[in-house]
Amino acid sequence: MITYDELYKQIHKITEVSNVFLYLIEERSMCDTQITCDLFFDYVEKVKNHLEIQDNHLYSSILKDGDDKSKKIAENFMSGSIEIKRIFQKYLKKWSHPGKHKLLISNYDKFNDETKEIFEMVLNRIQDETEHLYPLIRSISGNMKKVA
Repeated sequence: MITYDELYKQIHKITEVSNVFLYLIEERSMCDTQITCDLFFDYVEKVKNHLEIQDNHLYSSILKDGDDKSKKIAENFMSGSIEIKRIFQKYLKKWSHPGKHKLLISNYDKFNDETKEIFEMVLNRIQDETEHLYPLIRSISGNMKKVA
């Protein structure tokens, strides 16, 4: 069982790590530190876990109990999740060595730009969840504390 409080804590942590990481990488020399790499892979793990929880717990109740409009919204979020995962994997393959928890930055300016784009995409997704998905689930289930 997942609660809205747990989801909001995840969102807060993702946002917090995102903000700190983006701040750190503004200085090129910080990109090569172990702390920055650890923070990056912590962010990656938090985003993956958040999307996985949604995939496993959120959409089924909408698809089961929602009307056609609600089901369409859930389908859009599910396809968005698939797309984010695809883009994220491509980004990770290009800029990191996950097994060694190491960033591979051959072109700093391009890395910085692409990182900002990816992080913004995730933050926009989180905002959409907060503004659209969670209220939809609440309206369908009537439960203000538990998501599923």
